[in-house]
Amino acid sequence: MGDLSQFLPPEPSNPSKFSSKKNPSTKSLSSQTSKKKSKNLNWQEQRKLERERKQLEEDEQTLAKIDAPIPQSNIGFKLLKQMGYTPGSALGKEGSGRAEPVGLDIRRSRAGIGREDPVKEKIKREEIEFEKKRKNEEALMEEFGSWQKSQWRSRRVQANYKKAKAALDQLENREDLLEILMKLRDEYHYCPFCGFQYESMEALLSSCPGTNEDDH
Repeated sequence: MGDLSQFLPPEPSNPSKFSSKKNPSTKSLSSQTSKKKSKNLNWQEQRKLERERKQLEEDEQTLAKIDAPIPQSNIGFKLLKQMGYTPGSALGKEGSGRAEPVGLDIRRSRAGIGREDPVKEKIKREEIEFEKKRKNEEALMEEFGSWQKSQWRSRRVQANYKKAKAALDQLENREDLLEILMKLRDEYHYCPFCGFQYESMEALLSSCPGTNEDDH
């Protein structure tokens, strides 16, 4: 048979190469977009940092100019000297005015005039809250201390009451005992400490040493 390959349709030339060419193009596009995004972010950050740096430089220059004394060649300074002003002295006839000019506070926040900087306001609020909490804790500690004192006093009163009651009970027992002893002596001529009943009161008084146990 003859060669039939000439009648077959031609195959595409190296499809793997074609697909490999297509994929890198999509990858390169995505990498380019990500690079653009990163460049935009970096540019914004750099711009912000540059703006802050310029603001700091401007603030430093402004404060340096304010702190610097007015040169004597200044027209306003010459007029003040002609009116009797001497450098370093306070304003006013009696020198009771300001010796230093009013200080300048540079504000970079967008808060309106009369409002403090948000950071300062936050710090101030935190200080107020801390002071309030500290005062509450002191009040609680003082209240707890007074409560402890009252508890200690009540316990002391109870202890003293128990001691006084015990002493009073002993005193009453002694009085009762003394009353019984005197009744035995007077009516029965008997002394429990002697352990003997006498014939008469005269015999008891002459023989018994006394009414107490210590006398025997």
